[in-house]
Amino acid sequence: MKFLLSLTLMLGLLSMVAEGQVVDVRTLSVAWNSSHISHIPPSLVRHSDLKIYLDRLRRNGMRIKEVGRSYGDREIYQVEWGVGARRIFLWSQMHGDEPTATSAMLDLMNYLDRNADKAWVKKLENELTIRFVPMLNPDGAEFFQRRNLQGIDINRDATYLKTPEGRLLKSLRDEWKPEIGFNLHNQGQLTTAGASGRQASISFLAVLGDPSGITNPGFERNKRVIASMVGALNAFISGNLAKYDESFNGLAFGDNFSAWGTPVILIETGGLDGKDEMFLVKMNFIAIATALSTIANGYENRFDAKLYETLPLNESGLLYDVIFRNAAIVRSPGTEEIFKGDIGIIRERRRANFSSPTYIKSIGDLGEASGLTEFDVSDFHVIHRFGNLDAGSSGELLFYRKTRSIDWKMDDLENSVTPDAVYSLGDWFIGSRIMSRTVINIDSRRRAPH
Repeated sequence: MKFLLSLTLMLGLLSMVAEGQVVDVRTLSVAWNSSHISHIPPSLVRHSDLKIYLDRLRRNGMRIKEVGRSYGDREIYQVEWGVGARRIFLWSQMHGDEPTATSAMLDLMNYLDRNADKAWVKKLENELTIRFVPMLNPDGAEFFQRRNLQGIDINRDATYLKTPEGRLLKSLRDEWKPEIGFNLHNQGQLTTAGASGRQASISFLAVLGDPSGITNPGFERNKRVIASMVGALNAFISGNLAKYDESFNGLAFGDNFSAWGTPVILIETGGLDGKDEMFLVKMNFIAIATALSTIANGYENRFDAKLYETLPLNESGLLYDVIFRNAAIVRSPGTEEIFKGDIGIIRERRRANFSSPTYIKSIGDLGEASGLTEFDVSDFHVIHRFGNLDAGSSGELLFYRKTRSIDWKMDDLENSVTPDAVYSLGDWFIGSRIMSRTVINIDSRRRAPH
């Protein structure tokens, strides 16, 4: 059924492309490859880098202005493009450690501004006025943290408006009353598309904004707009798309924007093993450009909302960064207690090129879960480097072959008896060659598409 929906949508897209009425994914892919101005991974972009990007756009004639200040007195900007009657409002990085869409939108605004002679861009310019607030939470971006400098989650401040960033966001909506809003976020990189074991690289939500569940035309239209994005992204990451949790949250801006009269589309970017951050910037560029083209051409009704509605729901807890399978676990130093089990490791989110601390999420039978990387360590005893091997402790592990006779009660074990392998900070500090032979071939459905 999903295949037929996807095939029908792709045929529709090709038909519209043939008529010269909407941009196709191949054009968008080439466009990003040849023109993107984002040159560092999004997670490394700080407020000073944003200002450099914006200065480049401003020199090219883009309309950019400071619209407010953060709690830490950093400038918050708004970029505007287009002269059309339909008003589209986008904002990114209200959580400072969720940066992907900021870079994608800067790339898109640059492309639109520099390619006004192209028919599909001219259509957007004449039909839409786009306003984009990049990096709503510049203080959080500076320190790569979710909350602002008051320690408040801006996306839970739509009702009380205790943050200057939240008050600004509401005022920008209220003063302009846009027709559609795009709320741009990142989600956990281990979020999965249903129970598939595949990462949810991008998840969508048409935000109803009504706890009663009563639908409305804007909500139904947004589902079809999302369907156009799903069709475009299926050409690149089919099977890695999902639907975000639909639960109403009266404190969140997405739900309240929709309730205030600006129906919102939520885009959450996750991870994709084997691909870097810039690939996901490109996916956002393609998705958002497709949505804008769909809206500008008035083609919302040509897409089947079922392609969105039948997306698998986001799930968590089914995927780990690393699983060590069949370990002989020595639970704590100075003990004779050894038991067989799996060890599930999670990496904490950090900026690119920064070491990512790891921690043990689960111990036991993880047969229902998957790891982005898995090792069969059935020939090894595993003990924690610094204490008890428990869920919640750091992912610092020592590996000793079972053929060796080890006194687990020995003081300073690591220095007294050289381990065969040491796993530290998410990598092999010692024993990488030995452990490479224990890697389990993961089912292709869990891997990044080529």
